[in-house]
Amino acid sequence: MVKQKVILIGGPTGVGKTALAIKLARLFDGEIISCDSVAIYKKLNIGSAKPTPEEQKQAKHYMIDIVEPESEYSVSDYRNEAERLILDIASRGKTPIVVGGTGLYMKALLFPMELGKSEKNEAVRQKYRQLALEKGNQFLLDYLKQIDSQSAKNLHEKDLPRIIRAIEIYETTGKKKSDYKTELKSKFDYKLFLLNDDRKVLYERINARVDKMLQDGLEQEVKALVDAGLTRENQSMHAIGYKEWFDYFEGKISKEQLISQIKQNSRHYAKRQLTWFKAMPNVEIVDCKNTQGIVEEVEMFLKSKNNKASCD
Repeated sequence: MVKQKVILIGGPTGVGKTALAIKLARLFDGEIISCDSVAIYKKLNIGSAKPTPEEQKQAKHYMIDIVEPESEYSVSDYRNEAERLILDIASRGKTPIVVGGTGLYMKALLFPMELGKSEKNEAVRQKYRQLALEKGNQFLLDYLKQIDSQSAKNLHEKDLPRIIRAIEIYETTGKKKSDYKTELKSKFDYKLFLLNDDRKVLYERINARVDKMLQDGLEQEVKALVDAGLTRENQSMHAIGYKEWFDYFEGKISKEQLISQIKQNSRHYAKRQLTWFKAMPNVEIVDCKNTQGIVEEVEMFLKSKNNKASCD
C-alpha cells in the first residue's frame, strides 16, 4: 500500500505559517487543512488569528469555523476529519497541506493513538468539572498524579480538559492514558517543517499581535460570546486571548493586568509549541525569514517515489 504524501507546517504563533502555506498551495496546486484547536470554532475570530477572508480566497481552507463555541471537540474528532480531508484532497489530484500550531492535533494525525477505544462519558466529565469549580484545577491534577503520574507530568493545572480526559480514560477503562501506545510509523509519507524565529523577535511580534487584536475589537468579540451564554467552563473559552477576560469582566484585574496576562500567556504558549514540535520525528527546523529552501524541498519531495506503508 502506497502512503499518501502530505506537507505539514508547524510552529509557534505569529511566525508566518499561514503565508507560507498559501504560497505552497498556489505553487503546488494545494489545499490547506488548518491544524488549530481555536480556529475550529465559529465566532472566535479575532483572538484565534484565523486566516482572514482575503487569505482564505487565495487558497482553499478546511477545518476553520466548523464547530459552535458551545461544543466540545476532541483530538480524535480532529484526527478523523483531517484524515478524511487529506484523502479527499489527494483523490482530486491536489496536494494536502496541513498547517497550524496545535502540536497535539498534528501528532495525533501523523501517529494515531488508541484513544478511540475509550468512549466519551459526559457524566464523568461533568463530575470532575464541578469538582474543579469547588476545589480547583490543582486538586484534579494532584488526583491524576496518584492514578497516572506519567500523564500528569506532561500537564499543567490550566490544562483542565486534558486533565479531565486522562481521569475519564482511567475511570471508564481501568487503564492509564499513558499506557495507550502511540504508533511511531505514520500512515502518511510526510514532510514536516517547523518555522522558527529569534526568540526576542518572536516575542515582540506576539506582543504587537495582541495589541492589534485589541484594536480590532477583541474585547467586544469576547463580550458578545459571554452575553450569548458562554462561560469559563466552555472548552472554547479556555483559549488564550479569551480565558483571561473573565477575571477582567468580574472586576478582579485591571485592563493593564489583562493585557499583560494575554501577552505573557501567548509567549509561554509559543515556547511550549516549539518544544512540542521539536520532539516530533523527522521535523525540519527552518528560519521563518528564509523559506525559499522549503519550496525547493517540497518540489523534490512531491516528485520523489512514494514510500510504502508498513503492513503491521
